[in-house]
Amino acid sequence: MNPSHLSSLRHRDSSAGNVLNVLALLAVCASLGIAFYYQLALRELPCPLCLLQRAGLILTGIGLMMNVRFGVRAAHYGVALCGALATGAVALRQALLHIAPGDAGYGSTFLGLHFYTLAALSSLAAVAGIALLLMLKSAEPPASSPAWKSPGGKLAGILFILLVAANLASTVLECGAGACEDDPTFYLLLGK
Repeated sequence: MNPSHLSSLRHRDSSAGNVLNVLALLAVCASLGIAFYYQLALRELPCPLCLLQRAGLILTGIGLMMNVRFGVRAAHYGVALCGALATGAVALRQALLHIAPGDAGYGSTFLGLHFYTLAALSSLAAVAGIALLLMLKSAEPPASSPAWKSPGGKLAGILFILLVAANLASTVLECGAGACEDDPTFYLLLGK
């Protein structure tokens, strides 16, 4: 192989891994946004298990955002993987609670599936996607700079931070400083 070609590969501004991490972070943002839309527009307050699934999703997003901000590293994928596994475990727990015959499930559906079912399926997809990204990382030469310098990386990071802050604020409004109700119908700190 031509040495100048190898040199040009090592000094690329971005890599496929950077771009895929930005897209995955946007997918996490979309999931958080859909959940937030149902909470605000349809007044479906998240249950404690739903909040735990959101926390796992946020942990997944933190790992992806670390890749976007600081460059693709296996440790960042480890954080994202922990988040995906936590989300999947809690989602499966909630699905098992509602698997009995005659149980209509908790909350509304999206695309014909309850959100905890979608969370379990998306967690499985996230684990598979992270495994593919790890394989890509070992096969691809590193980029000269993280994708954070790209407008897409910055936009995804800012959107993610805003959604995390909004989720944190709404959780405090809903639950206060204590444990959340099992079937919440109002924001504890707002009194309605």
